Amino acid sequence: MHYFAGMEKPRLDKYLWSIRLFKTRTQATEAIDSGKVKMNGAAVKPSRSVSLGDQYQIKTPAGRKTIEVTGLLHNRVGYEEAIKNYVDITPEEDKIAPQAMAPSFYTGKRLSKTGHPTKKQRRDLEDFLSDMGD
Repeated sequence: MHYFAGMEKPRLDKYLWSIRLFKTRTQATEAIDSGKVKMNGAAVKPSRSVSLGDQYQIKTPAGRKTIEVTGLLHNRVGYEEAIKNYVDITPEEDKIAPQAMAPSFYTGKRLSKTGHPTKKQRRDLEDFLSDMGD
């Protein structure tokens, strides 16, 4: 098991990363520093120790979550193991809103058939233009 046994409690940024709410520990730290993670409505610091029973309100690109800590992790674990260490107590109105926004959420990937042509498309275009000149 990856639980703390006689070790000190994990930092908040490391805990949020280990339960897979953020992809990197740096993203977790930046979210905490920018006020997107709160404990009982108050801003917290990345170095704050996490204790059993703590409740956090978290804003992520995927939406808002409210979690209660039920287990302490030392390292990042798989999703199936991670979800056993917190309880999602997000209110229903916060769960519904992200679903409506999901299609318009920007993923960072370019849209299909936009931007520069692919190599094949460029060759086809060059062939077409050279045929017109003959």
